Amino acid sequence: MPEQAPRAEATRRQLLRAALGAGGCLTMPTRPGAMGTPFRPILLPPAPPPQHRAGPEDQAEWMRFRQRFILPEGRAVDTANHGISHSEGQGYAMLLASWAGDRPTFERLWAWTEANLARPHDGLFAWRWQPHQAVPVTDLNSATDGDIAIAWALQRAAALWGQAAWHQRASRIAQDLLRLSVRLVGGDTVLLPGPYGFERPGHAILNPSYYNLAALRALARLAPDPGWAALEVSAHRLLASARFGRWGLPADWVTLSRNDGSLLPAADWPARFSWDAIRVPLNLCWAGEHTAPALGAAVDFWRQRHPGFPPGRHPAWVDLRTGSLAPYPAHAGVTAVIVLATATQAGTAQDAVFPTQAEATDYYGGALVLLARVARQEGAVARLVLPASASCSFTGTEC
Repeated sequence: MPEQAPRAEATRRQLLRAALGAGGCLTMPTRPGAMGTPFRPILLPPAPPPQHRAGPEDQAEWMRFRQRFILPEGRAVDTANHGISHSEGQGYAMLLASWAGDRPTFERLWAWTEANLARPHDGLFAWRWQPHQAVPVTDLNSATDGDIAIAWALQRAAALWGQAAWHQRASRIAQDLLRLSVRLVGGDTVLLPGPYGFERPGHAILNPSYYNLAALRALARLAPDPGWAALEVSAHRLLASARFGRWGLPADWVTLSRNDGSLLPAADWPARFSWDAIRVPLNLCWAGEHTAPALGAAVDFWRQRHPGFPPGRHPAWVDLRTGSLAPYPAHAGVTAVIVLATATQAGTAQDAVFPTQAEATDYYGGALVLLARVARQEGAVARLVLPASASCSFTGTEC
């Protein structure tokens, strides 16, 4: 039977609650320290917040998302995971509210996030809040994708509405992200999925979809440090190399060896290109990285006809070990990323027609539908400032 909650909590965030065993093995390992895949180590000065925002159709879609998934008190509800809320959902909703110019909703989202998810001893946020529990937050570990989204949303909203306090709070998050969630592993500066639970004696566990380069470039302005430049260089290597299976697609979760730099799909998750890794092409489009190998591989896969799927429909996930496809089609959120990625590569992104909120079956699908719209706008702008070659300082202001 098809999975009823494809990003079920136990699958989506498993390592945030329990320790993992040793990594396994799979074909097609790669070595980021000695790989042949070219990457572009251009370190760009972060762009200021975009001047353009949501258009009328975007606004209407935002209002539908807000009505379905955001409660009046400012809690974004993950409708596919028993109504929980998490830092990712709060951060995405805050980003979308600032993009839509919806300050009242942004303020409610931020107030709820700070009151319910803020960790007591640093600037980061607990990853999960469970309704109907005596203690809704039972795990104070943070999720780096949520921390990044919250910080970026605050930074953008501060610039949009002139709120210095939001800028200062975003700066604190960026500083603590660099301090607590960035590590040197096997010669690479990497972004851990959270401050603890992801490092082993022989390897570290990483999530390629957490590398939102557009956001990281922006956050580098908030906490200037050479670590951001090292992180971007390693990010290009990781995103180009952490690809597996017959189509060379990114995996949801990977392990990076401390000894030889080899990358393998993490053993305690299905070896899939699925609900997490779908954000890799989304993020690459958003950052203007239109020639990235991972984006090209995904588009090549989606341009093929796959048995059992009619034209225009695609499998929800791919098993990178066996090459088998999901027995059911991608939902509206995944389809939105497919539309974005294929149109971006074809140079027709501005004419792309995305799925609507009415077609989204849950919070995550609805969020991806809107995030694809944002990435289309801002990725086009980012692409305009990507030079063919440069020696820019990542945290500097000039090229």
